[in-house]
Amino acid sequence: MPKPIERLAVIDGETLQDMRFQPGKFTIDTLLPQGIFMLGGAPKNGKSWMVLDWCVRVAKGEPVWNLPVKQGSILYLCLEDPLRRVQDRLLQLTDEAPPNAFFATAAEKLGQGLCEQIREFVREHPDTVLVAIDTFQIVRSGGQDISYASDYEEVRELKKLADELQISILLVHHLRKQGASDPLNKLSGTTGISGAMDAVFILDRGQRSEDAATLVCTGRDIETRKLDLRFSKSDCTWKLLQDSLENRAKEMPEELTALIEFMRSAQTFSGSNTQLADTVGKLAGKEIAPKSLKQMMNRWRYALEEKGVSFQSRKSNGQRLVQIFFASAKDASGARDATSSGAEFTVPCDPDSTETPVFSRENARPA
Repeated sequence: MPKPIERLAVIDGETLQDMRFQPGKFTIDTLLPQGIFMLGGAPKNGKSWMVLDWCVRVAKGEPVWNLPVKQGSILYLCLEDPLRRVQDRLLQLTDEAPPNAFFATAAEKLGQGLCEQIREFVREHPDTVLVAIDTFQIVRSGGQDISYASDYEEVRELKKLADELQISILLVHHLRKQGASDPLNKLSGTTGISGAMDAVFILDRGQRSEDAATLVCTGRDIETRKLDLRFSKSDCTWKLLQDSLENRAKEMPEELTALIEFMRSAQTFSGSNTQLADTVGKLAGKEIAPKSLKQMMNRWRYALEEKGVSFQSRKSNGQRLVQIFFASAKDASGARDATSSGAEFTVPCDPDSTETPVFSRENARPA
């Protein structure tokens, strides 16, 4: 008798938009989130030096190229080198190796115990934040099937492990001998490898005799960026010369700045999206579409909470409403009781009304 097919677990778009998820966590801020990642580069072009430097800094809690890190234990599987070589590199890199940085020169392959080995390490070191595998080719299953599907499934196995353990797994990989204009197509193997990655970093050194290199970064949860680097022979680290994101504007939209200022005064708001957009639009000195404002609020939800503004949506008599609360940034948690010190302002919910409500403590009525 065939196994009964389970119904799909679905969620409607309206509910999904209003769901609150924890923001993604980064091991290296804006550069290396939790998940599965690949650093690709030509042989002997400085990839291992970069990975070792990242590992040491994360274990110590030191910034990587001025980017804050989440300090924790690291596991570096340096599978192409003997311990003697790893020790030599570590001595050149730092005069004080952290005790929460761990190294291994041998490991099982995928499908033959590698994931279980990593799980056991994380059980013994629950503060683990980063596992680096240098190189990915050594831990591959080595099957005869070389296809998009097989490449994708091997990476997906490690992707599931990273999500399960809530850590970053960084794979070091080689590039194709022939070049390609698209950085993702430079990785050795089929596009199934890059397709399953959360992000890919390509270290392009140009001429091997040159100290300069470019690190191209692209992925699902990071902004595409290009970092110009130079290798320092004095301490064997890659120094940052320029980051393409440094001068990019990351300021909150002026509409949301106006919303924050409004909420500092009003403390709480309950009304339609249209009424909110009209009010914020007047403060911002521009017309704001209700849909656009709500999309901004959803996109910048966590940044708004850091400023003390939290919100939730609901329906009443078929009307789409939004409730907003203000608390000092240090107390903002999205909970309504955080705003108990202020009176609540409620807007009459007339779906046909386009009149912009006027807020003041004198004319407001309790909800």
